[in-house]
Amino acid sequence: MRKNQDFFFLLIQLATVCVLLGRAWQHWFWDAPFRTVLWEEAWMRQPVSFLLGMTWDEYVSSPRVDNFIQGMIKGFGVFYFVCAVAAIFARKLPEALRWLLPAGSLALMFLAICYMKVSFYSLGQFLEYTLQFSAPVFLFYILKNPGKRSRLILPMKIAIAFTFTCHGLYAVGYYPIPGNFVQMVISILHVGDATAKNFLALAAFMDFLISVLIFLPGRIGRVALLYAVFWGFMTSIARVWANFYPEFWLESLHQWMPETVYRFPHFLIPAALLYFLNKEKSLVFK
Repeated sequence: MRKNQDFFFLLIQLATVCVLLGRAWQHWFWDAPFRTVLWEEAWMRQPVSFLLGMTWDEYVSSPRVDNFIQGMIKGFGVFYFVCAVAAIFARKLPEALRWLLPAGSLALMFLAICYMKVSFYSLGQFLEYTLQFSAPVFLFYILKNPGKRSRLILPMKIAIAFTFTCHGLYAVGYYPIPGNFVQMVISILHVGDATAKNFLALAAFMDFLISVLIFLPGRIGRVALLYAVFWGFMTSIARVWANFYPEFWLESLHQWMPETVYRFPHFLIPAALLYFLNKEKSLVFK
């Protein structure tokens, strides 16, 4: 039984490490949408005037402020890396240091809010990241409550449903279909624009369907989780697959690998839940 529990733990741990390392990579080498919050006049005008003594025009045009924001982004990258190391050695850490995991989750949640702001406050954009910012919390809970893993079943299903449903809302066109969704389908499947959009509509239907079916007991729910593992994996590796150019292989991997890695919870969390449910079923019938 301990071996089974350890594999469940390992999948959650791997999901946590991947999302934190992927985001660290993104923040250190690329960018994050912090400016969309820190340059929001309605929110920041008064704090800027009170704390910095600057007019709004001075603030948004100041190279020093821009350098500070860029340094802040890199600082978050370092913090994510530290949290990833904490996740790797989670079982050996003092309990006080394990709180880096929920702290990392809060940082990921702040990032999701920034992306939501970029998307004109679309709630679906925020909830699409649920599996990513939940993974460190799931790991922290297992460490704190090793004998109560079954209590994670419902929260995990909810996180999966939020992520897949909101992904489907973009694919079906409820929110504007991201251009990179269409581009990835065209690049991978070698089809035209219309066929790519039809494929996305079908994928959205499946996203909605499994978001409901995973809550059903028995074989139906487990089959839905199996599809979630498959589709979560495919949508993760699609970033590299669709944008990999052999002649620029290193640059391609450097740019697109983090977008793949921080999406690993999209299939690792469903895989962990499926494994747990299968083991629970086998124990019942022993």
